[in-house]
Amino acid sequence: MAGVSPTPLLKDELDIVIPTIRNLDFLEMWRPFFQPYHLIIVQDGDPSKTIKVPEGFDYELYNRNDINRILGPKASCISFKDSACRCFGYMVSKKKYIYTIDDDCFVAKDPSGKDINALEQHIKNILSPATPYFFNTLYDPYRDGADFVRGYPFSLREGVPTAVSHGLWLNIPDYDAPTQLVKPRERNTRYVDAVMTIPKGTLFPMCGMNLAFNRELIGPAMYFGLMGDGQPIGRYDDMWAGWCTKVICDHLGLGIKTGLPYIWHSKASNPFVNLKKEYKGIYWQEEIIPFFQAVSLPKECTTVQQCYTELAKQVKAKLANVDPYFTKLADAMVTWIEAWDELNPSGEAPAKTSNVKAK
Repeated sequence: MAGVSPTPLLKDELDIVIPTIRNLDFLEMWRPFFQPYHLIIVQDGDPSKTIKVPEGFDYELYNRNDINRILGPKASCISFKDSACRCFGYMVSKKKYIYTIDDDCFVAKDPSGKDINALEQHIKNILSPATPYFFNTLYDPYRDGADFVRGYPFSLREGVPTAVSHGLWLNIPDYDAPTQLVKPRERNTRYVDAVMTIPKGTLFPMCGMNLAFNRELIGPAMYFGLMGDGQPIGRYDDMWAGWCTKVICDHLGLGIKTGLPYIWHSKASNPFVNLKKEYKGIYWQEEIIPFFQAVSLPKECTTVQQCYTELAKQVKAKLANVDPYFTKLADAMVTWIEAWDELNPSGEAPAKTSNVKAK
């Protein structure tokens, strides 16, 4: 019927999770795309500060006091003074899908000048299969105007469920501090109209500022680690979650896509502050990456929780010699799974944990 807007995709099945320390004025730009959905806002830093959310959005807001109240002693696994706190939103959500975005990410435009509905593209990525076992040279064969190329095995054309959709950024690229320092004026202006599945056995650097995932398929693996206040490392929260998630997806036969959609990353963070947060990670990753490349999960691990608990055991056994931090991180990984299971008991109606809600 003319004049009737179509119901947004997954309107009642998806939560948007936003970590922040500031007023969420950026939501005005996203209003046409985000307003139909429920938001979970995780306030970092001083819990006495009031975060202002534009009118008309349906949201829950959690601060550190709420995290401590809901999780009790297990709140120790949630980072403080770091955007890694966003994973608390994944834990308390009751929806099947999650989209998470940073508050310095704005609506980008495609080459024709049209505003990009990032959320809609993520949903398309998530709802179509992935192809981790054999690379398709036309990229995502399930997109309109594409298909499997000659020579692609018919036995693999059904694909596998897509667990994660990893989006990209125009303007400020997601560089580490050393690269920021040597390329301070570099901007990403290339819009590549492609979505591809990351092959099985290949790790990737996952960025958490424009990311969607199927919470039912992979949620418990999306732990953003111990970062920020009181920790020797920062800015590796999404990297850690990505490495863990990828090896578990490979083990369980799930797919991860990267490429579209783009957002406009508006602001470069201070490279000197970043270097202070990252420098240990820059050294450590030379041992962390080979660890993940060599990880083998036993066939008895058939759920994400079992895989993640086994991974925590291997982190403690094989990375503790890199730094004592990894013993602490491995313990936090186990605590995270325990907290996840408490808030998301299988086979039961989930307990309501929301505190502040506005419409």
